[in-house]
Amino acid sequence: MSENLVVPTMAEMLAQGKQPEVLFWVGCSGSFDDRAKKITKAFVRILNKANVEFAVLGTEEGCTGDPAKRAGNEFLFQMQAFMNIEVLKAYETKKIVTACPHCFNTLKNEYPELGGNFEVVHHTQFLKELLDAGRLTIEGGQFKGKKITFHDPCYLGRANKIYEAPRELIQKLDAELVEMKRSKANGLCCGAGGAQMFKEPENGDKDINVERTEDALETNAEIIAAGCPFCNTMLTDGTKAKHREHDVKVLDVAELIANAQDL
Repeated sequence: MSENLVVPTMAEMLAQGKQPEVLFWVGCSGSFDDRAKKITKAFVRILNKANVEFAVLGTEEGCTGDPAKRAGNEFLFQMQAFMNIEVLKAYETKKIVTACPHCFNTLKNEYPELGGNFEVVHHTQFLKELLDAGRLTIEGGQFKGKKITFHDPCYLGRANKIYEAPRELIQKLDAELVEMKRSKANGLCCGAGGAQMFKEPENGDKDINVERTEDALETNAEIIAAGCPFCNTMLTDGTKAKHREHDVKVLDVAELIANAQDL
């Protein structure tokens, strides 16, 4: 990563005898997908700005095992999980923050029974913590008065009941938050959950991501805010399918904040 981003690894921290405040779990999407890398960078810029001492695992980070588990391969999931748990324990990790709700849900809810007990927060929760503690300030800037709708990721919303943190961050941008008719507990999946991200859709009348994008477009929002790299991909594809990619942007909440701060 260029642009003077400070991203230490846990190994480097350990060598300096330091323990970071949080471990930033990047996830496979945030590491390898070109679009999701922008979310990773935006979040890192905010962490740098707020003087948060954090570290990543770097090459020691493996997939959490979410796609394997959802696709029914419990054996592979446990292999992946045990390897990650050993690494996390070796670094005496206490708190993990991740921008991926799939990683979040797996680390938070499925690692404990395999011996991995860590405090796990989604990046929108962590950003709200920074805001509440006065370590981060948000001025609306370019988003003042803009209509923004938020799509609830399944593994953040319905699976973990986290609805308010991302919305509070959007409202702090002085933006107008408009809700889709299906939102919060009644939210509709973007179509990528359950490892569906990695396969072609089955035959039917309409792809789920197009249906969900129509929900968002109905609000007349200029920006569709997401809190998950998979949702981001699906909704972006949805805006392209509706030929609206030129006037409706799909942005992660971290990108909104980083952009508002000109980071």
